Amino acid sequence: MARHTIYTVKKRRRREGKTDYRKRLKILSSRKPRLVVRKTNKYIIAQIIMFDPRGDRVIASAHSGELEKYGWKLSKKNMPAAYLLGLLIARKAEGKVNEAILDIGLYPAIHGSRIFAVAKGAIDGGLNINIGEEALPREDRIKGEHIAKYYESNPDKFNNYKKMGLKPGDIEKMFEEAKKKIGA
Repeated sequence: MARHTIYTVKKRRRREGKTDYRKRLKILSSRKPRLVVRKTNKYIIAQIIMFDPRGDRVIASAHSGELEKYGWKLSKKNMPAAYLLGLLIARKAEGKVNEAILDIGLYPAIHGSRIFAVAKGAIDGGLNINIGEEALPREDRIKGEHIAKYYESNPDKFNNYKKMGLKPGDIEKMFEEAKKKIGA
């Protein structure tokens, strides 16, 4: 008869595809706060979390739905909204945290993606995050120029923008106004 098990059942969160424990251990061993970025179907969520043996502590939290307070009326999950969310989380963490490590969870690290746009916004907002420049999105994409160009070429796909009375050039203006309000 067999005396030992050959197969060990993995932890529940690993089986569900929610946690990569090897990656988490590396991040936690640095003893620095984490900038955790998660995407939902409607919003992007950013939190600065500090490890505590009794459970992680959330130092600052923001989601892209809060951008309406600062004048952002467009999509809450596009590239400019992600950048503005990074600025907002850096502003909320001001005085509490100076540096953080980007924690993207199980998302693939695609250079120039919305997750890195949040990191770019946090860096511009004053947080020290160690990321290579090649991973961060370009300025024209952060300002929403790519959305404006697509709006010009396919105006029939932007009926919601038309209802609000927005023209392609208004996207960048709205971005700059929201950026000023968050920074003030």
